Amino acid sequence: MKYPWIDDYLMAKRSVTKDLQPEWNWIRYHIGGKMFAAILLDDQNQPFYINLKLEPQEGELMRRQYPDIIPGYYSNKQHWNSVKADGEIPDELLKTWLDRSYRLVLNGFSKSMQRNIWGLSVCGTDCSACPLHGNSCAGCNQACGKVFHAPKGKPCSIYGCCVSRHRYATCASCDLLPCPIWQETQDPSLTEAQFQESVQARVSVLKALR
Repeated sequence: MKYPWIDDYLMAKRSVTKDLQPEWNWIRYHIGGKMFAAILLDDQNQPFYINLKLEPQEGELMRRQYPDIIPGYYSNKQHWNSVKADGEIPDELLKTWLDRSYRLVLNGFSKSMQRNIWGLSVCGTDCSACPLHGNSCAGCNQACGKVFHAPKGKPCSIYGCCVSRHRYATCASCDLLPCPIWQETQDPSLTEAQFQESVQARVSVLKALR
């Protein structure tokens, strides 16, 4: 196969799982239990197509422009496309298509489900890593932002801005990331240096989701 990087590239995306569908001999890649890409193997277990999802208009345009992409092989031909595994599609273009396929399938879930699939709060925090999670705090997603450090009966300011005001899945959708609200929402147990380090870490996590 011309694209030996593809497995590492897809598995590096957050919350992606894969399996082998033995009846089809496809290696399938899933987000939230739904397939967004597949490597189709022949009788010698060699890749011959890479399946991915595109918006119908884009898929049709790309098929006209590139002979190495065809309507989805044994797939819905309106939404799915098959790229020849030994074809001439440039690596960066294939990566762009795979990114779009991941995002298309993910966007089929509600925004709250997207956060649950990623295992992240709106600000990029992995609540499961917090010692208070499951004890004094249910977690941002489960508590709708009304976490232990938020004003009583109200959501965290970051959650309120992201979800209630802008209807984003996470702050990754915001051009102002990190905005002044982030700087105003500081864990008092952290030093200023530790807090800024946590901000940068969360920003990095969220930017990887874009």
